[in-house]
Amino acid sequence: MLIREATADDWPAIWPFFHTVVAAGETFPYPVDLGMAEARDWWLLAAPNRTVVAVDDMGTVLGTAKMNRNQPGNAAHVASASYMVDPAYEGRGVGRALCEHTVAWARAAGFRGMQFNAVVETNEHAVALYRSVGFDVIGTVPEGFHHPAKGYVGVHVMYRSL
Repeated sequence: MLIREATADDWPAIWPFFHTVVAAGETFPYPVDLGMAEARDWWLLAAPNRTVVAVDDMGTVLGTAKMNRNQPGNAAHVASASYMVDPAYEGRGVGRALCEHTVAWARAAGFRGMQFNAVVETNEHAVALYRSVGFDVIGTVPEGFHHPAKGYVGVHVMYRSL
């Protein structure tokens, strides 16, 4: 698996699984009816932020991550990231590789920490993955996310020092 910079040419490969994940309404706080053009603008970030794709030997996009500062100004020393893996490739280490890549990027870029603002507590696989790479739940917003099947569930804020 190779992780490389995403380009506008990657968007047609990202969009189908991005749309599937967002439309399910279970893990991202994006509008479930988010359109392709708006989604592209939200996901493909301009420098100094980054968006990457994980690809296999054939160039198939398996997943993607975006990295950015969590806040501007005097809080710009904390990074953030978001991840999406094509459901067809779940369980193959794509999410872990992307997460480890973003942590390494944030450290190399001089960030002092990394924070995830909205990890849905029922997304147990993601919570376990983030814990395994050093993130802790530092707070939970009770009923901060309206899950389509489980109703109102908590949203974790997760953090790790770099």
